Amino acid sequence: MRDTRESRLLLVLLVAIAFALITVDIRGGEDSPVDGARRAAATVFGPVEEGMSSAVDPVGNAIGAVRDSGERHNRIAELERQNAALKAKLGSDDRNRSRVRQLDGMLKTAGAGQYGIKGAEVIGIGAAQGFSWTVTIDAGAKDGIKRDMTVLNSDGLVGRVTTVGPSTATVLLANDPDFTVGTRMEKTDELGFATGQGDRPLSVQLLNGKAKVKKGDRLVTFGSRKDKPFVPGVPVGEVVRVDPSGGDLTRRVYVRPYAGFTRLDIVGVVVEAPREDPRDTVLPKKPAKPKPTPTVTVTATPPGQPPADGAAADEQ
Repeated sequence: MRDTRESRLLLVLLVAIAFALITVDIRGGEDSPVDGARRAAATVFGPVEEGMSSAVDPVGNAIGAVRDSGERHNRIAELERQNAALKAKLGSDDRNRSRVRQLDGMLKTAGAGQYGIKGAEVIGIGAAQGFSWTVTIDAGAKDGIKRDMTVLNSDGLVGRVTTVGPSTATVLLANDPDFTVGTRMEKTDELGFATGQGDRPLSVQLLNGKAKVKKGDRLVTFGSRKDKPFVPGVPVGEVVRVDPSGGDLTRRVYVRPYAGFTRLDIVGVVVEAPREDPRDTVLPKKPAKPKPTPTVTVTATPPGQPPADGAAADEQ
């Protein structure tokens, strides 16, 4: 439409009519004369609006779903994070409880043998220092650690200190092939020398070729001159095999060590030797042998049969 005088007059007239209808509708309230027209317009345009709404709603729902999905993902991720943290805490607590048990057992061992010990944690393993079976501990010269000190844990002999730094030390484990320690048999006092064999039992050469020894017998350290490198009485292990005696001057037995060299964690370095040889007092108590359970045999007598002679005699 071109911008002419007539078109401007028509626009003014339409605006005036619109204002008049709005005024009449407001004043009429629910009885407005244009209410019928409004209902008619709703009847005509309602389905169109509904169609448009149904066309638009899936997009809105999808956006909402994506937003909710993101929120759910965040919640799930948070729960997973909390779960992982809880598991880590539980694992840490389990480890702490295990370490407390190890420390408690080691202190009991040290107390039984009257050893003055310095506790340490294993922080490294391997052949980096030039040995096959070694560990590094987090205690060194500043902690009073010196070369050729005995190392033990709650189970028994672990090894001896070979190299000392300011804050760390290297321990040669008792199962290393270069490791040798003097041993003494429980009760019989038979002496020998135990040598490491890696992941196999220790090889012990008894000085007495006719020594009476059997599976299950236990050994402790014999001790060294001036208690270096070994203090006496530290539990070494238990005999698992005995070679037949062939009339040689010595006899060989094989001993399963008490210490688990592949799972070392808390250890103690003996910085003060006992005043007296503890002998066998540091060895754990042997479990009591189970008492035999008495058995009772009951013989049923079939009906109609006379009782046994003994029973008849008792009745008479």
